Amino acid sequence: MENQKILSAFSYLSIFFAPFIVPLIVYFVSKDGEVKRHSIRALISHLIPFLFGIIFFIVFLFSSMSLNTFEPDTNGNTFIIIWFAAFALYLLVSLGIVIWNIVQAVRVIR
Repeated sequence: MENQKILSAFSYLSIFFAPFIVPLIVYFVSKDGEVKRHSIRALISHLIPFLFGIIFFIVFLFSSMSLNTFEPDTNGNTFIIIWFAAFALYLLVSLGIVIWNIVQAVRVIR
């Protein structure tokens, strides 16, 4: 029983060193349903910052294109505001996911 708890917590804490690989390996290696559930939850929580990073890149790309095409007489304030707002949202989501993974790992170990 202790090994299952360690594997589950390891899946959550892998966000610091191998976020996608460890939960997948734990999922395919383990035969315990509870460990598989935790590894899938960990994998999904590790994918969220990656997906938000892609969205942030798209916002950055479109806001930089709109700076040159739609508003040629402005000094770029719209671009800077959109970029900082998207980056702040990305940082908040990433920090929240890291904290959530730590909390889940501690809950599993208990």
